Amino acid sequence: DIPQEIQPVVTEHTIHRDYCPHCKKDVEPKVPDALPGAVLGHRVVARTSWFHYGLGITLSQVVDILGYHLQTRLTPGGLMDAWQRVSFVLKEWYEQIAEQARRSAVLHADETGWRVAGQTCWLWCFANGQVCYYMIDRCRGSPALQKFFIEAFAGTLVHDFWAAYRSFDADDRQYCLVHLLRELEKVDQHNTTEEWQAFAKKLRRLIRDGIRLRKRADFTPARYAGRSALIDRRLGQLAEWKGVDGQRLYQDADTLRLAKRLRQHWDHLFTFLDKPEVPFDNNLAERMIRPAVIIRKNSQSNRSETGAATQAILMSVYRTLRLRGHDPIQTIAAALRSYVQTGIRPSLPETVPANG
Repeated sequence: DIPQEIQPVVTEHTIHRDYCPHCKKDVEPKVPDALPGAVLGHRVVARTSWFHYGLGITLSQVVDILGYHLQTRLTPGGLMDAWQRVSFVLKEWYEQIAEQARRSAVLHADETGWRVAGQTCWLWCFANGQVCYYMIDRCRGSPALQKFFIEAFAGTLVHDFWAAYRSFDADDRQYCLVHLLRELEKVDQHNTTEEWQAFAKKLRRLIRDGIRLRKRADFTPARYAGRSALIDRRLGQLAEWKGVDGQRLYQDADTLRLAKRLRQHWDHLFTFLDKPEVPFDNNLAERMIRPAVIIRKNSQSNRSETGAATQAILMSVYRTLRLRGHDPIQTIAAALRSYVQTGIRPSLPETVPANG
């Protein structure tokens, strides 16, 4: 069981300061148990910031946990100041996460609404099995994406049909087929025309045939190249919305809209059949962005630009550490202690091997 009375340990450090005739200034030893000028130990700061940015617990709830359970009385302002200090130390890890995401072979992307100082912003998420990078920006369009990618992306980007993703160059893409199936269900609720029903039925069958093919236990692109080519031909026929005379082949507005979308993106709808490491959906990005959505609902986003920067840095670091199999609290506490002792920020930890 957990002990009923958990008492915090208060340590007093007597720091001796002496004059160095060589340096011609006062020098003193470093205290490795806390950041310079701070009164909270590394484990307190790491644990409380994990509560808030890793688990989505509100600031007031963190104060209650410390006060009622851990017998530690702290103020919200004191915690926020400590977390901002930690984000400053870990900013290099944040930048390393961004760089590793940009060099990934496969990267998922998604975005959701956010608020900073009462203004509408957007939280961008770029993730795969090794990294998770969050970026809070006032723009939902191409400038935000160009700010992150800087240059052409050399891997495969998995995303939904938001038009901004087409604003920069990527070596390859995979549009989320789950989003496409959801849109078919949405249109079905109000469109009962015969043309739409026939079109939607063919498109669903085509998508499901591709997914079933990919899920075969013996699937390889070379083994099933013929079937993949057949799926591409079926897609091309379904996406043909204009006849040789230039007249529209579809009269229903929803059918015409989806056919034009298929024609525009048909090269990137079945990328997962050519590259087995690429999934057919964007579920990973949605799972990575879900904790941030919970934090947004509980804490109402951020009140300042500084708070938004702290939010993006610590969420990215904590989520990446979890993806790589590290204990976030112990890893951050050890990194802070090493930084205080050496003045050098340690490198971002690599993935823990599966066998430990």
